[in-house]
Amino acid sequence: MKTITTTEELEAYCTYAAGFEYVTVDTEFLRERTYYAKLCLIQLAVADEAEDAAVLVDPIAGENMSLEPLYELFRNPQVVKVFHAARQDLEIFYIEGGVIPAPLFDTQVAAMVCDFGEQVGYETLVRKIARTSVDKTSRFTDWSRRPLTDAQKNYALADVTHLRVIYENLSARLASTKRKPWVEEEMDILRTPETYVVEPENAWRRVKVRSTAPRFLAIVRELAKFRETYAQTKNVPRSRVYKDDALLELASTKPKSEQDLGKSRLLLREARRGDIAEGILAAVKAGQACPQEDLPVAPVVRDKSQINAAVADLLRVLLKAKAEEAGVAQKLIATASDLDNIAMGDLDGLALRGWRGKVFGEDALRLCRGEVALSSEDGAVKIIDLV
Repeated sequence: MKTITTTEELEAYCTYAAGFEYVTVDTEFLRERTYYAKLCLIQLAVADEAEDAAVLVDPIAGENMSLEPLYELFRNPQVVKVFHAARQDLEIFYIEGGVIPAPLFDTQVAAMVCDFGEQVGYETLVRKIARTSVDKTSRFTDWSRRPLTDAQKNYALADVTHLRVIYENLSARLASTKRKPWVEEEMDILRTPETYVVEPENAWRRVKVRSTAPRFLAIVRELAKFRETYAQTKNVPRSRVYKDDALLELASTKPKSEQDLGKSRLLLREARRGDIAEGILAAVKAGQACPQEDLPVAPVVRDKSQINAAVADLLRVLLKAKAEEAGVAQKLIATASDLDNIAMGDLDGLALRGWRGKVFGEDALRLCRGEVALSSEDGAVKIIDLV
């Protein structure tokens, strides 16, 4: 097996790969101790019988290697870039190189459209489509350590060699069912840069709060903004700065001094002094001083008592029936929350648009309007027109 450690070797392989319809891609990385993922290994493969059709790209052993040839391949519109569960891989490439591969194909999403269930794992697809198995012995490898053993390299390469068979199988299924546009709709989300970047100003929206008092939210916003900025700048996990429960405690107690921080039950000891302590106190002060017109407004949360429980239950039955009929994972079409929102009259959700609208949404709206009823016939749910 070939391991690439120089820019020249990478450029030669990417030039070779550019002659194929697709290239399969995977990465190995570490993220437990950093904010940004540490890229440790890249696996690539093309549909060729040549010995070096599948390679490893080692940015650690090749510390002076430029990944620009790979990014150029990612920009090549003639070559489909195939991943499985692509989101974290794409985040790495966007943060590292400012590039999102296109055209893009995610086999996990495609499998959900092709009746393989919800968030189907790579090993399951290898077993069901490639008719083989994955050696799990190297699963818990520390991919930052060198040298890698042959067993570890073989394990890593298997993530892209079997993926070739899986891609070709799923692509053919999508073509025969005319569902490629469905997968393309899902890829639009993965191709959006905003998917991979958390702006410090918006970090507070990820914090689950109980109080929606504007002044309290202003302090939460400033504390979350400081934490995100600090974590990004120092490249440490945001939980290493302070966790959400500590953030909410600080927003409630409104500390004014390091002495006040010392009374916190939830704040890490390291955060009670130094740069983090100064940042916390400044954030609390900024939140308290926020002008009235700039206070944040909590997202509208619908009262669950407004849910028409009967309609929600009927929508669940309809979703199950339509998902089975279409051979698509239910959660890919709509979540339980989506159904509750529809039952409360929210008609702007994703489940009512695009391919989801054709599979489920149009009938869901007809059901809510009382234009259809549900019945059982030979063990299957049947839609009966009432108008």
